Amino acid sequence: MDWKEIKVFAAHRDIENVSAALIAAGAAGLVINDPEDIREFAAEKTSSWDYIDDELLKTAASGEAYVALYISDDEEGSALAESVGEALERLKTLGIEYRVEGESVREEDWANEWKKYFKPLPIGEKLLIKPSWEPVPPGCERKIIELDPENSFGTGRHHTTQLCLELLEKYLNKGNRVADLGCGSGIIFISAMALGAGSAVGVDISSDAAKISRQNARKNGVSDEKAEIYCGDCVSDPELRKKVCKEYDLVAANIVADVLLYMKELFAEITKPAGYLVLSGIIDDRLDEVLEAVKSQGFTLIEQKHRDIWNAAVFKKQ
Repeated sequence: MDWKEIKVFAAHRDIENVSAALIAAGAAGLVINDPEDIREFAAEKTSSWDYIDDELLKTAASGEAYVALYISDDEEGSALAESVGEALERLKTLGIEYRVEGESVREEDWANEWKKYFKPLPIGEKLLIKPSWEPVPPGCERKIIELDPENSFGTGRHHTTQLCLELLEKYLNKGNRVADLGCGSGIIFISAMALGAGSAVGVDISSDAAKISRQNARKNGVSDEKAEIYCGDCVSDPELRKKVCKEYDLVAANIVADVLLYMKELFAEITKPAGYLVLSGIIDDRLDEVLEAVKSQGFTLIEQKHRDIWNAAVFKKQ
């Protein structure tokens, strides 16, 4: 089946009205690109945006604002196209100026085009992260972690994940018990198991992330007995805290600065004496604040890594 991509370009002030009109016409799965919103959020440097890829941010913050929708090349699509056309005509009566551009998209291109951006990725000295559709490079002797992009953070492409894995590789010892707080796709604890950890616990506040990390663990040969996965906030939920709060040889958290600060007392509670704490996801502007907060909990800073605007650090519990 072929699809028609329709982009409706309008001023920033009118994008909300354009979107509402298209939804009322029956359009679903809208894609909204509003550079002004992106620029405003980036300027505020809120923690919610710490993980935006820098190149993506630059691209998204340029160009014109538009709303995109997709119309199928069949009877249902024809009816939707007619309804959308009527909705756009009504926008003119409200004095909203816009222009429409269209492009045909084949279904197979739509389904597979994005896959070309995900290739096997070596990280550190021992790991290779790859999607399921890519073969293992000939002669590769690295530990293979197979992860497909899903609805959770952690494919290894972002600096924060790479920094965390590089430090994990350096400080993990065989047989260690590992905690991965904010586990996302599970890439951190799955890599720890591949590198020789004895067992792991993964926790994420997102139920989707917990589900996906469990699927990824099984896909990589990590049994349910070796890796316990939980969903929830282990700081505020006393029942979950009981399950998670054991002593770990290595605790890892690749999250935004505000959440690392929120979890600082938990880090101290669950890290064994002389155990390691690996933190990543810290932007330059928040680095000193996070380092001092963690040190105040009885940790000694032993190593830092920096890449672009991102920072990771390893602490040892006193």
